[in-house]
Amino acid sequence: MSLKRRRTHAPKPALDDDVICERCSSGDSPAELLLCDKCDRGYHLFCLRPILPSVPKGSWLCPSCSHSDTKKPKSFPLVQTKIIDFFRIKRSSEETLTSIQDVRKKRKRGSSVALLKKKKRKLLPFVPTEDPKRRLEQMASLATALMATKAVFSNELTYIPGMAPRSANCPALESGGMQVLSKEDTETLNLCRTMMKRGECPPLMVVFDPLEGFTVEADRFIRDLTIITEYVGDVDFLKNRENDDGDSMMTLLSASNPSQTLVICPDKRSNIARFINGINNHTPEGKKKQNLKCVRFDVNGECRVLLIANRDISKGERLYYDYNGYEHEYPTEHFV
Repeated sequence: MSLKRRRTHAPKPALDDDVICERCSSGDSPAELLLCDKCDRGYHLFCLRPILPSVPKGSWLCPSCSHSDTKKPKSFPLVQTKIIDFFRIKRSSEETLTSIQDVRKKRKRGSSVALLKKKKRKLLPFVPTEDPKRRLEQMASLATALMATKAVFSNELTYIPGMAPRSANCPALESGGMQVLSKEDTETLNLCRTMMKRGECPPLMVVFDPLEGFTVEADRFIRDLTIITEYVGDVDFLKNRENDDGDSMMTLLSASNPSQTLVICPDKRSNIARFINGINNHTPEGKKKQNLKCVRFDVNGECRVLLIANRDISKGERLYYDYNGYEHEYPTEHFV
């Protein structure tokens, strides 16, 4: 399993004992009571909409002062050329796209038969929406979320000078060992990546919810064990990110030597994985919402993190996974 990381710096203290939350009118949980740097009014992290998982680094403005309470993200233009440029889609002929679709369908049928013959269940490629216009809408929804969060699209792990080098991403360093992605499942993952490069995206829509912020919905039926996406971003050592302001860091390598532990930081470069929300794993209702699992694999000698359907997912259903693997360090008790 993999997990999201939280930063560890202390919350900003309240100025006096009389500070209360503007939303719930309570002064309880002072450690989670955040003060606006402009008006000095207080708000609990869990009373804000969307909820803040942890205290922001540096200055913070409340919804009234930032005018963000009802601010709707500006939609990315639904223009094919702009979407192609934004996602750096490789232009290809209809024949090439058709051949890829045929390969996908053949592989899907073959996988179904194989599941009956073998105990080990194989991963399935996602099945893009057939309607090209709908696919444009799906990609535009992701572009809207990325632009609103000031990130650019990437479907790769990136290695930036001054951060962790590619050579540090070594599965052999994983504490307890890392499972190896089979040759067949690796082919399925590569097929998904090829489809993405050609504009055949997973059948997902990013929507903005006033309670949860950006979140992801299935735009068609998705089968159990389907590869949804890979978690990507800049790779860095955890020791360099302990006081980072990002709340979406993902464990990539949990090494026996803590100084070698790696995390994925999607704040500057990311894909749709960044916007898939976590469950409240403190309640039975929250746990029932989980429909994805987050798993680390050794893929051709490199650690990778995949989000995979752990049951059938209906069209319109929102996607959720457990932000906590075995370390249980991400605060989810106030998640919706």
